[in-house]
Amino acid sequence: MQYWLMKSEPAVYSITDLERDRVTVWDGVRNYQARNYLRSMTSGDVAFFYHSNANPPGVAGLMKIVESNIADPTQFDPDSKYYDAKSPIESPRWQTVQVEFIKKLPLISLDRLRQTFTPDELAVVRQGNRLSVLPVADEIADRILALVSDQIPNLTRSR
Repeated sequence: MQYWLMKSEPAVYSITDLERDRVTVWDGVRNYQARNYLRSMTSGDVAFFYHSNANPPGVAGLMKIVESNIADPTQFDPDSKYYDAKSPIESPRWQTVQVEFIKKLPLISLDRLRQTFTPDELAVVRQGNRLSVLPVADEIADRILALVSDQIPNLTRSR
């Protein structure tokens, strides 16, 4: 099992939306490195749901990858802002995953993450990092969860 951090603007799709929907396809990623990270995910991986472009931005919850290597349906929809006319149906350019809600967390702000982690430990704190999908090392995942473990009983990493 691997850990990830996946960003979404809460005005577009928030942890509350995922809690309501329970399961969703994480669509609309249009960066090749982020797409490659999505391709690396497997069922059972866990992701930190990160609210970006928010006040304040930060980790807002946890979700689990329940299905991987899905062709992002928005690339084939001419009415979608994520439409890609050059992506063939038989060999899609953009893959994604299906995620399932695990739980909301007390917001761990970007400022707190910057106080706790170096840019080498957690890429989201690196100045200028704009990737919407990032890997998180096991020991860093433990440390992120420890930041809110006193507020959520029995919050531990599941292996």
